[in-house]
Amino acid sequence: MRLLFGMLALALMAVFPAHAQQWPERSVTVVVPFAAGGTTDLFARILAQNMEKNLGKPFVVENKPGAGGNIGTTFVAKAAPDGYTIEVGTVSTHAINPSLYKNLAHDTVKEFQPVSLISRVPNILVLNKDFPVKSVQELIDYAKANPGKVTYGSSGSGTSIHLAAELFQQRTGTKMTHVPYRGSGELVAAMLGGHINLAFDNMPISWPHAKTGELKALGVTSPERSPAAPDLATIGEVIPGFEATSWFGVFAPAGTPKPIVDKLAAQVKMILELPEVSKKLSDIGARPAPNTPEEFTAFITAEREKWAEVVKVSGAKVD
Repeated sequence: MRLLFGMLALALMAVFPAHAQQWPERSVTVVVPFAAGGTTDLFARILAQNMEKNLGKPFVVENKPGAGGNIGTTFVAKAAPDGYTIEVGTVSTHAINPSLYKNLAHDTVKEFQPVSLISRVPNILVLNKDFPVKSVQELIDYAKANPGKVTYGSSGSGTSIHLAAELFQQRTGTKMTHVPYRGSGELVAAMLGGHINLAFDNMPISWPHAKTGELKALGVTSPERSPAAPDLATIGEVIPGFEATSWFGVFAPAGTPKPIVDKLAAQVKMILELPEVSKKLSDIGARPAPNTPEEFTAFITAEREKWAEVVKVSGAKVD
């Protein structure tokens, strides 16, 4: 009987990797934990379109916004670890939220398998074009003179867009009013419509509007100037040491077979190295940055520690 069970176990181990190597055999769901029209959605659709072309099966993007990205992230955490449900997550969902939310319905460490980083992206400080300031210093002075009257938007409580503004207030001694939205698309529409004054939005979404003059750009949150906007100053040039960049990556549920994870990572790398994709991202201020699952895991660990300290110092909390 022991021999029989041993042979059966070996047979299953032989079949499972072979099955994983045949992935995908049906459509794959790509979950975006924010509303359509934002940076996360943009990256997901670029990857899904190209993976579908490369692998011959549908890759369907599903937007599941809400709770700062936690609704969609929890959905993926509880999905079957078979490679047919993956997520395009962010610094918010996988590095910031564990410190910001007291009672998450998922464990971002134990319930996810990091696949690959997609890109690191600076945020950009943009304002409604009619807002009466023209520089970062003027904004600081105006906000100090009008405490609580300046409104800033975000793509959800706890997102990097939210915490960039929290960090700005903490470093400048200003007080502004937070207005959260379900994604960058809604956020930009609110700014264009004059419903809020400003945001530290992801550059790929807001920079095109700034180039046309529909929004007013004051600076980027990265340590160095962006190649897509070399004449735009860094906020750190006014507030020394200020940095609040975003990143985006692919995640699978924990327990997803390694051959599938490796195949996904290889696809991400291949797609991001396509000249047309690389140029498209560079034009909007994003830098392709694919890596291995092991490298991505180490990167996220360091990011969680960094943002935990930012959350602690800023005092930001979401029940």
